[in-house]
Amino acid sequence: MALKLVIGNKNYSSWSMRPWVALKGAGIPFEEVVIPLYTGPADKQRILDVTPSGKVPALVDGDVTVWDSLAIIEYAAERFPEAKLWPQEVAQRAHARSVSAEMHSGFMPLRNECGMNLHRPVKAKVLSDDARANVARIDEIWSDCRKRYGATGPYLFGAFSGADAMYAPVVHRFRSYAIEVSPAARAYMDTMQADPAFRQWTEEGLAETLLIPRFEEE
Repeated sequence: MALKLVIGNKNYSSWSMRPWVALKGAGIPFEEVVIPLYTGPADKQRILDVTPSGKVPALVDGDVTVWDSLAIIEYAAERFPEAKLWPQEVAQRAHARSVSAEMHSGFMPLRNECGMNLHRPVKAKVLSDDARANVARIDEIWSDCRKRYGATGPYLFGAFSGADAMYAPVVHRFRSYAIEVSPAARAYMDTMQADPAFRQWTEEGLAETLLIPRFEEE
């Protein structure tokens, strides 16, 4: 039985993007189910019918339902070890999980001030000191990973991993809001924007026509 991944609008749903890019990038087959966000009680109930969290993404694998982006990536890594969603070496795997968890639980000022919206015209905005600190920390993470593991490939840990999926929406945020980053971070952004899974999500998100007014105010 194929996995089923329930996601929200590709234009806006950064949390949906993470496991989608992880599965697609790792070559793990799945059925995609899109439930538009903030369209009313009917679609909200469709999400609740899948997961009691009432949020996307959610992964359904037979009798198993997993919600939360990072939990889905961890489940997929266990379910399909041959996909190598985490680095094989213990210290590198611990590092990849650490920076992924930091993305999962942190950077709230940046998220709040720079929402993901693929349709947004590229232009800068004034960021708070806290958001600028978030940018600096992400740049530090990317640059450090590239310095340590760049000899084995163009992604954060050489080969594509769950860490790249966790940071994929940030690449869009940095692009959309014309955020300045270091040359190493810019090179990593170029790698991600050329990645087939990243490009497919982007193209399909740009093809969406449903607008959510609350996300179109910036």
